[in-house]
Amino acid sequence: MKLVLFGRSRTESARWAAFRSWYGFSAFYCTPGEEGAHEKGGVEHEGGRFRRKHLVPPPQVASLAELNERLAAIDAAEDARHVHGRPTSIGFDFEQERELLGELPGDGYDCGIDLTPVVHRNGRITVRQCYYSVPAKFIGAKVRVKLRANELWVYDGRQVVARHPRLTRRYTFHDILDHYLEILLVKPGAFAGASALAQARAEGGFTRTHEAFWAAAKRKAGDREGTRMLIEVLLLHRQLPADALIAGMTTVLRVGSVSTDLVAIEARKAMENTEADAFNDLDDVDEAGPVAGHDDDPGEPREDEAASEWAKVISLHTRRLPPDQRTALPDMAKYDRLLTPVKDTRTTDQKGTSA
Repeated sequence: MKLVLFGRSRTESARWAAFRSWYGFSAFYCTPGEEGAHEKGGVEHEGGRFRRKHLVPPPQVASLAELNERLAAIDAAEDARHVHGRPTSIGFDFEQERELLGELPGDGYDCGIDLTPVVHRNGRITVRQCYYSVPAKFIGAKVRVKLRANELWVYDGRQVVARHPRLTRRYTFHDILDHYLEILLVKPGAFAGASALAQARAEGGFTRTHEAFWAAAKRKAGDREGTRMLIEVLLLHRQLPADALIAGMTTVLRVGSVSTDLVAIEARKAMENTEADAFNDLDDVDEAGPVAGHDDDPGEPREDEAASEWAKVISLHTRRLPPDQRTALPDMAKYDRLLTPVKDTRTTDQKGTSA
């Protein structure tokens, strides 16, 4: 709300007017002060009851997402509660009224706020007195930020280049290790003390397998080169799935090597094995035949002959390229004659040769 006037009059903000237009409802405002206190007494009483029962003392959570999960569980439990004097539960009464409500739009309304901060020299942006990291290549540039209730998205044009959980305490920061890898590759000595590394360890992104590979690389190539080899492996996370890359590092460590190229090869092998297992599952479904309890036309029984041909799964292993029908290579003699020099009777030069 932009401005509260006398009585029920209000000056609505543009965002609130857009929100009402999106969902198609009208607003009825209460009278401010003591004169309108009785108009919403039930709402204020219920809000106070919910806060005293479920939010006192304040819940200790690590993020807004965890708090929302707790509130969702509380709301689900509240559906079974009975208001004093009513024989039915809150959830039952709401299901009866659901049919009277209007349909929601197919697309949800984006309640986020658009901001355009400048990326500082430390690779962070400041949003509402909190700090978030962005890829190092955007240092000094202005980026577009979508600030939502639970998340913060950073855009480069239409592409999302960073996603962070929204911070609730002032002067706190959230760093992503991947955003600093290009800088750390040039200055590997700063890797061990980087705040982004500590945060990646706390969040579980930097696993024990990464630690083991780092230790093995430092033993074999020294601290500087070993750290650089680890950073090259971390850069592979941009192209390969994390599970496949961890499997590749595990295989390389098992054979006593710390080669970055070998990690990439083994990670791709792990991906191929995963895809092959998925194809084998399709083969098992093919051999097992049609799924019981599914019919083409549930209203009419089908014949046994048709049942054997129904819902066959074709394995991708059986698909092959068609055989080459050519018996011999094409004749290139005509093209060879075009390259042969031809004498010109009027000049001493020959066609097909350079002067």
